[in-house]
Parts: sequence; C-alpha cells; structure tokens
Amino acid sequence: MDMTTLQAERREAGGSRAAARLRRTGKIPGIVYGHGEGPVTVAVSTRELAGAIKHGQHLVQLNLDGQTRHVLIKDVQYDHLASTPVHVDFMRVDMHQRVTVTVPLEFKGVPVGTNEGGIFESPMADIEIECAVTDIPEMIRVNVADLKLGDAIHVRDLQLPPNVTAQAAPDAIVCAVRAKEAEEAVEAAEEGAEAAEPEIISRREKTEEEGEGKEK
Repeated sequence: MDMTTLQAERREAGGSRAAARLRRTGKIPGIVYGHGEGPVTVAVSTRELAGAIKHGQHLVQLNLDGQTRHVLIKDVQYDHLASTPVHVDFMRVDMHQRVTVTVPLEFKGVPVGTNEGGIFESPMADIEIECAVTDIPEMIRVNVADLKLGDAIHVRDLQLPPNVTAQAAPDAIVCAVRAKEAEEAVEAAEEGAEAAEPEIISRREKTEEEGEGKEK
C-alpha cells in the first residue's frame, strides 16, 4: 500500500507563541503517543501533512531521529477558517492492530425523490468505523440515486468493505429524502407556537388585572 512518509523533528513543548513561530516556518506542532511509550512532542511540515489528509490517508510513516514508525493521524486541529491544520496527534500502531477512526461519507447520485418535490438531507457527513489499521478506507460511498420520497438509508444499510464495522447505532439515519410540504408544516407549526405564546401570557395578565379591579 502507498504510504506517505512525514519527516519529523523533536521540539520542546512551548506555549502558543512558540507554536505560532513554528507555524510561520511552514511547520505544525504535534505529539506522538501510544504503544506503551512516552509521548514525544514533534514538528512536521504543514504542507506534507495537509497533502496526506487531502488524499484520505490515516496511516503514515513518521521518520523521527533516523527511525521510521507507523503512526495513525488520530486528531487534527484546524484554524478558525477550518482550512489549515494547526496541531496534530499521532498514535503509534503496529500493522496488525485494529483501530477506531472516522472516515467521510461520499454520496453518489441524485435521489429520484428530489424530482418528486422531496428534499435530500444528510445528517451524517462522516462515520466512525473499526477495522485493521491496514484496511482503513479513504471514504465510505453511499449510493443515493434510488432514494424515493420518504426513503432513508440507515447505518445498517451501508455497504462497508470487508472486515470493517460501523460504530454508530444501526438505526441511525445516514441520509433521507423528506417531503417539502412536511418540512414547511413543521416550520409553520413551530412559528405558530412561538407566536401564540405571548398572546396566552397577555390574556392571563388581562384576567389578573380584571380580578384586581373587582376586588377594589
């Protein structure tokens, strides 16, 4: 399997100013942990890491102190624009280990239900799975072309690669085609409830005022 090799260097743990200076040099701070060894703070190329992420790679080789180790890109933090990584967590793994990772969902096709006035909704953008570290898929493709009005695809319906299991609840909805009228009815009901609330309060206040007037 093709695997990206990231060159890493040790760094002294520092505060936000040290991290900002490091990022200005085109590198990103990170940490390597796991597999019964102590954590090590490192720095890697922001461009190389972003390239690996863009190509859907979870497993990479990390070259540190002249030694190459297999590591999992376990967590990536991004800037406020959610475009540039600013910190990364690497987890040491062996090639026979099973891991839990989150992979994106890719929806293929145009649901036939949208031609019937329906609205396509996808509550899930990605899904957590468990598999061997060497079998991590780049993404899970979901064919939605046959979805009719009122149809839904649940986690149990997903076509997962061999030896890959979903960690989400089987009944969780991945995507669906809803009736536009039903959506509008729900919105109208919610708006009506919000509009009715001050009227009820107003009537209650008026009744209390009338009662006070009679007592006087």
